[in-house]
Amino acid sequence: MTSNFVEELKWRGMLHDAMPGTEEHLMNEMQSAYVGIDPTADSLHIGHLVGVMMLRHFQLAGHKPYALIGGATGMIGDPSGKSAERNLLDEPTLRHNQEAIKEQLSRFLDFDGDGDNAAILVNNYDWMKDFSFLDFIRDVGKHITVNYMMAKDSVKKRLSAESKEGMSFTEFTYQMVQGYDFLYLYQNHNCTLQMGGSDQWGNITTGTELIRRIGGGKGYALTCPLITKADGTKFGKTEGGNIWLDSERTSPYKFYQYWLNTSDIDAEKYIKIFTFLSKEEIDELIKEHQEAPHMRALQKRLAEEITVMVHSQEDLENAQKASNILFGRSTSEDLKGLNEKTFLDVFDGVPQAEISKEELTPGLDMIGALADKTGFLASNSEARRELKQNSISVNKEKVKADYLITDSDLINGKFVLLQRGKKNYFVLVVQ
Repeated sequence: MTSNFVEELKWRGMLHDAMPGTEEHLMNEMQSAYVGIDPTADSLHIGHLVGVMMLRHFQLAGHKPYALIGGATGMIGDPSGKSAERNLLDEPTLRHNQEAIKEQLSRFLDFDGDGDNAAILVNNYDWMKDFSFLDFIRDVGKHITVNYMMAKDSVKKRLSAESKEGMSFTEFTYQMVQGYDFLYLYQNHNCTLQMGGSDQWGNITTGTELIRRIGGGKGYALTCPLITKADGTKFGKTEGGNIWLDSERTSPYKFYQYWLNTSDIDAEKYIKIFTFLSKEEIDELIKEHQEAPHMRALQKRLAEEITVMVHSQEDLENAQKASNILFGRSTSEDLKGLNEKTFLDVFDGVPQAEISKEELTPGLDMIGALADKTGFLASNSEARRELKQNSISVNKEKVKADYLITDSDLINGKFVLLQRGKKNYFVLVVQ
């Protein structure tokens, strides 16, 4: 039994455009749809998540989702929304990336279910690798005119006077290769719908045109809006680059913080797109948030839901503990529970000084730790004064002037956290 997928996307703000008849087509019986995923890295980033969420909603509505890894198209580069050509990848790299991406997708899509609508992962390299250039231009190329291809926005922009780069023949043919993917999936997997971001409309409709001209059938297109931030900065990016789903690239703490720090306007939009909470739950959360915005109920729930979904409940709890460390509600034990990456993320930008491990053997005195050896405080006399006023902590615990820092104070075998008052931090890195 299928439910109304298009209706679900509408209230979540995830529908930009759909070809006429798409909603009716999906209401008849179980259908198959695909989203293409660029395999240029061995991890998805949060910019990919909207497409993945669409596939998940599609599966929840009783339909069959296909995740298409663009192994062949990844070797070319999609001109949509780009101002320059991308680097091309070799096959071993693409295969490695494919496996890593499937692992991440399995947190959202059910690939192993017993039902007819289990998700399937395909790679367009598998059907393109033996397709010769001559065969392609004879069997596919003759069905689409250059005039049709030139009319696409993605091509127009790259050929406009503003573009210094121009456009290579390789990129010009991209829409044909993507269009052929849709035809192939239509003919071999009865896939009747392609979904993607609104910038993909031109590429998707090239596919529906090939299905009409070569396959003698009807394909459908559906796009979601490109995600933006209220302040005009790019969604999914920080000063450090992309927010990745792989915990090695972006720690769960940084991932959690990204969502926690979204603006009120964005949080209200994102909670509909990036969680599976019901309309009733979300309406209730929005109401609660409007009554007490300072409590940041929307941001907290958004960050919790998406961190558990991408990582785990344990990762969420660790990220929350790490977040509390900077706001004083934590202990030495919480601090020592942080792994090295999270510790460095939490105290990113905090001043540091290196000391040798030998200096800890007899115990490092507090005056040395605060001033003489590190420069955390300006002078020995200031260090004495602060110690007297009971405002100095080592690893979140208050210490007196006679305290000695030893190996037992090390976090992850190499860090000691010094603190003056509530907000002044300093990290000793022991080498």
